[in-house]
Amino acid sequence: MFDLPAIQQALQRFGFDGWLLYDFRGSNVLARRVLGMGEMPVTSRRFFYCVPARGEPMRLVHRIETGALDHLPGSKTVYLKWQELEAGIAQLLSGMKRVAMEYSPRNGNPYVSRADAGTVELVKSLGIEVASSGDLIQLFEAAWDDDQIQSHFAAEQVTDSAYDVAWKFIADAIRSRGETNEIAVRDVIMDHFARNGVTTYHPPIVGVGPNSGDPHYETGTGANTTIRRGDFVLIDLWGKLDQPRAVYSDLTRTGFVGETVPARIAEVFAIVAAARDAAIACVKSAFAAKRPLQGWEVDDACRAVVVAAGYGDRFVHRTGHSIGQEVHGNGANMDNLETHEERLILPRTCFSVEPGIYLPEFGVRSEINVFVDPQSQVHVTGGALQTEVVAILA
Repeated sequence: MFDLPAIQQALQRFGFDGWLLYDFRGSNVLARRVLGMGEMPVTSRRFFYCVPARGEPMRLVHRIETGALDHLPGSKTVYLKWQELEAGIAQLLSGMKRVAMEYSPRNGNPYVSRADAGTVELVKSLGIEVASSGDLIQLFEAAWDDDQIQSHFAAEQVTDSAYDVAWKFIADAIRSRGETNEIAVRDVIMDHFARNGVTTYHPPIVGVGPNSGDPHYETGTGANTTIRRGDFVLIDLWGKLDQPRAVYSDLTRTGFVGETVPARIAEVFAIVAAARDAAIACVKSAFAAKRPLQGWEVDDACRAVVVAAGYGDRFVHRTGHSIGQEVHGNGANMDNLETHEERLILPRTCFSVEPGIYLPEFGVRSEINVFVDPQSQVHVTGGALQTEVVAILA
C-alpha cells in the first residue's frame, strides 16, 4: 500500500527534496512496488510520479494511458509529444535540488539501478542532483510488514525440517541400496515443500564431493552425482509460503555420509562457522550500540576470519544478500567484494549470512538468515545454528 506520509517523512530523514519514480514497460519493478502496482498490468508508455518531501505529489502520464496512476494521490499532467514529456518532467521537479531515483553512481549497486542512463541524464540536465534511492527502496519495498514476518517464520519451519528429511533419505538409501544421487535428494526436498505449502523459484542445490565446490552448482550436472558412503554433501535450499507477498527462507547445511566426519572437512567447516558467527556478532553489536551499520561492514567482519585462516582466495562471493519476495531481495546486501554496499541495515529487513570455502575436492558453506525486527532486535532464523558437519550415518 502506498503510504505518502511515511515516504515524505523518509525523504526528510535522508535529505531529499523529492523522489522521482519512473517506469517504462515494467523496467522498474522497484518503483512499481513502491507505488502499489505490483499486480497491475504493465503500461506501454512512460510514466513519472514525483513525491516531494513536502506538499502534493504530481503525476505525469501519457495520453493513451491517462489512468495509469489514478490510484495515487496528487495532480496530473498528461503528455503526448516528447517535448511535452520533457517539459512535464521539468515541471515535476521545479524548485528541487536533490532528488532520489533508482540509480547507483557508476552502477556500483546494480540491484538499485533501474532508471536508465538517458532518463538520469535528462534530470541532471535540469541542474538537479540525482542520488540513489537505495535506502528509500529498503523502507518501502524490502522492509517486511507483519504478515510477511509471519510468513518467513512459517517458511523457516519447513526449510529447517527439510534437512531432517534429506539426511534421513540419504541414510536410508545408503543402508538399503548402498547409494543414491543428487536429483533423488532434490526431489525429496521438493516433495516436502509441496506437502507443506511452500514454493520456490528454483529447486535446491544438492552437491556431492567436488560438485559442492561450485557455489552455483546445478544439481545433477556434475561428472559424478552419485552419493555413497564416504561422500561430503552440501544442500542449499530456499522456499516461501505459496501465497501472495510471502517472503523467503534461505539455508545451506552440509553433511558427511559416514559415522565420523573426517578431520579435514571438520577443520574447514569450523573456519566457515567462525566467519558466519563473526558476521552475526557484527550485526548484533552495532544494533545493541544503536550504531548505523552498512552492508560492507558485515562482509568485512566475516571475510576477515576466512582470510586470516589462509582461505581468502577460496571465498569467492559476497557474505550475504537481501531476502524478500525474491530470494535475492532488494534491500542491503552484505557485500564489500562484488559491490561496496553502503545501504544501511534497517529494521524489518532480512538478509542471509553465508560464508563459504570452495576447494577442488569439496566446498563448505553455512547459511543462515538474519532478521532485524521492528524494535531493532536481531534474530538468527532458520533453526539452530549448524555447529558441525552432520554425520549422516551416525
